[in-house]
Amino acid sequence: MKPIAFMTANYVARQINYQMTEGWGQGDKASNNYFQPIDTFAERFDEYMANVVAMGFSAVDIWTGVLNPQWATQAHIDAANKSLEQHKLTVTSIAGGFGATREEVENSCKLAVALDTTILGGNSALLYSDRASLIDILETYNVKLGIENHPEKTPEEVLEKIGDGGKGYIGTAVDTGWYGTQGYNAADAIAKLDGYLLHIHLKDVLAAGAHETCEFGKGVVPLEDCVNILQRIGYDGPMCVEHEPDMYDPTEESVASFKTLQAWLENES
Repeated sequence: MKPIAFMTANYVARQINYQMTEGWGQGDKASNNYFQPIDTFAERFDEYMANVVAMGFSAVDIWTGVLNPQWATQAHIDAANKSLEQHKLTVTSIAGGFGATREEVENSCKLAVALDTTILGGNSALLYSDRASLIDILETYNVKLGIENHPEKTPEEVLEKIGDGGKGYIGTAVDTGWYGTQGYNAADAIAKLDGYLLHIHLKDVLAAGAHETCEFGKGVVPLEDCVNILQRIGYDGPMCVEHEPDMYDPTEESVASFKTLQAWLENES
């Protein structure tokens, strides 16, 4: 199994001092505004990567709020790769939204290739407006789109969007927390999505009906069962620790979740 990654979207509220009172878009905008200026990008990106390594991770998911394919220049990419190399971090995916046009999706694929990953974990409106073009772009760059479940209430809804799998270039990046929010057993969802699993975003939430993330084992998502099923079906793709609170720093709980996950994996090995 590949190294467990830290999801940089965990810090969605960091640039607004963990006072994300207006929803995800507020944090997303603040993060993009913070990272986009090239004069300060290298230092700011490197600080995040240093934090990831200090927590014990050797892999990272690069969220578009930290490095966005729609504004990333070659200078941004070079600085990011320099930092990743210095910290010996591998990139498991680009995470976020990948646009609604051919150009935007192509930019996303180019960034994935530049960071030496083959997975876009999130969604693109092009999947619904021009699926053939999306598949053509993914195939050209040898990059796969893992559809991340958010509004979908069941794995069957995700499978409908995956369809025939787009020549193997379309699958799913399972978000266990969103299945918990929708009141669906995430372990069962993983089992039903076997064969299309490109990435696993391991996340716990306090209760169904809301999306208040928490430390692993403190919520309603059967994460240990999820890990057991992944082991049983022989999943060897990436997984990440995801925890994105609106009102406090997730670092300490992310480390605790990472250790809990490592213990579960050791028990199953």
